[in-house]
Amino acid sequence: MSGHPIVHVEIPSTDAKVNAKFYGDAFGWQLQHAPEFDYWMFSEQGGPGGGFPSTADPSGAKIGEVLVYVGTDDIEASLAKIESLGGKTLMPRQEIPGMGWFAFFADPSGNKLALYKAMQPAGGM
Repeated sequence: MSGHPIVHVEIPSTDAKVNAKFYGDAFGWQLQHAPEFDYWMFSEQGGPGGGFPSTADPSGAKIGEVLVYVGTDDIEASLAKIESLGGKTLMPRQEIPGMGWFAFFADPSGNKLALYKAMQPAGGM
């Protein structure tokens, strides 16, 4: 991966299936359900995909707090650089079984974002 593209966006939901249908119908986004995680995802040609985490999820998803995932080849190196520039690691690297790894960080203003590294080098989340 070259650079650090936005690879995934999460829109919190109190009912992920309802939100997935809403956005799919409103914008024509393609929807996919990952039953092993009970996670609804969307994709659209030309842009990053995303998903609808439940506000009951242990990740701490909250209504009104859209989470942006930035792609990286090295989560630990990216977190070290973020911290050297005044950011803060909120959650160290965690595995998404069969998909990749993620970590949460805050920028100097306190905005929560995430890093993502795919298990397969090509493509996003």
